[in-house]
Amino acid sequence: MNFHHLQNLSRRHFLWDSAAGLGSLWLTSQLAHSSSIALERDQAAPLAPLLSPKDPKVKRVIYLHMVGAPSQLELFDYKPELQKYDGKDCPSEYLEGQRFAFIQGTPQMLGPVYPFKQQGESGAWFSDRLPELAKHADKLCFIKTMKTDQFNHGPAQLMVQTGQARLGYPSIGSWVTWGLGTENQNLPGFMVLLSGGRVPRVGKSLWGSGFLPSVYQGVQCRSFGDPVLNTANPKGVSPKTRRAALDALQSLNQETFRELSDPETITRIAQYEMAFRMQTSVPEVMSIDDEPQHMHDLYGTEPGKESFANNCLLARRLAENGVRFIQLYDWGWDSHGSSKSEALNDGFIGKCRSIDRPISALLTDLEQRGMLDDTLVVWGSEFGRTPMQENRNGAKMAFLGRDHNPNAFTFWMAGAGIKPGMTYGETDPMGYLAQDGQEVHLRDLHATLLHLVGYDHTKLSILRKGLHEKLTGVKPASVLQEILS
Repeated sequence: MNFHHLQNLSRRHFLWDSAAGLGSLWLTSQLAHSSSIALERDQAAPLAPLLSPKDPKVKRVIYLHMVGAPSQLELFDYKPELQKYDGKDCPSEYLEGQRFAFIQGTPQMLGPVYPFKQQGESGAWFSDRLPELAKHADKLCFIKTMKTDQFNHGPAQLMVQTGQARLGYPSIGSWVTWGLGTENQNLPGFMVLLSGGRVPRVGKSLWGSGFLPSVYQGVQCRSFGDPVLNTANPKGVSPKTRRAALDALQSLNQETFRELSDPETITRIAQYEMAFRMQTSVPEVMSIDDEPQHMHDLYGTEPGKESFANNCLLARRLAENGVRFIQLYDWGWDSHGSSKSEALNDGFIGKCRSIDRPISALLTDLEQRGMLDDTLVVWGSEFGRTPMQENRNGAKMAFLGRDHNPNAFTFWMAGAGIKPGMTYGETDPMGYLAQDGQEVHLRDLHATLLHLVGYDHTKLSILRKGLHEKLTGVKPASVLQEILS
């Protein structure tokens, strides 16, 4: 061991390398008592496909997150009793002991803004805002009693996507990609598409890898312009020059790894190689120009523009090209009633119209291609909306709107491993709280998602600071067996 190596040797590396040292003894004792799954990852090929412990029904996930929280009371959770209370003061039992983001004093109740109708053989309730999606009622599995611990957007978005309300934790897509790898080594295993004109409140942390290796973070793509920023060569740089530069950089990184033994160095080498391969594969996959006209008609896509419709079609293209986890974020669902764009009787209408046809098309397209049998489609948000009309400082808002409701909101899933045409959980007559014993915490949703891709949520973990960190954390979580096919 030379002097230069000793200079770069940290205490952590010393303990790690000391076969008879305290660090090794402690690590051995921890592993001996661990029931976690030891993932054996090739550092030079971190996205290579892995077989999960259980034979999974789900090969890939398409997750549609409506940023800002659409009102379940105007979409899926029909409450005729609430209509009888429209305009009346909110009963005190709905206010005592509750925390609100904005409501103060005694708000008035707000009945359903739009008419509802039962759809399909399942009889699922849909408002008239989603007529195209309603045609798929018998494919969907609704969870009406989702619950979260957070009632502000940023922490709630982190909670639903990472299992924690704090920054620095891996997203669902990162956990799934870490556990399964991906089928196409020329594309990232986890890709993210945005629409609505804005990035979610906490930005890239929602698809970050946290304390997992950075290769498992989501790669943000665009539905217009260059699909992935910084993948194209700079002006005047040829592919041959780029290849030579990467070879030189790889040589330097390998020398650094030999000296410091930091596995992240090998991961970085793999990422650079992935980026080089992406220069060819991404433009081809991310272009919808070559889709036939009947596909554009089905989705309502407009090539060259940013739209949720374009992103739904791109999600199908990414899925059929082997991407493991595809996350769509659509911003603009915050319906407080403070302006026309946030009004349930104005801006909400346009938002519903923008997703109705594309989601219906995505489900139709996946089914026609035989992909819905092994693809899981998830729709949801960070929380729901109150049955009370929002007020500020005790006064009504200028337009119709609802405050944040973390106590009961709706998710739906379709595709692989899910019972179609069913509804799980029921809210009270006002749509505010889950009926007794029917709460489904986000941890339960996360446990169910991991189960569907073949992992036990109690065992898929990584040792960090003496704790086996998991997506579901340390609090109780259960797989929703009732919704599994």
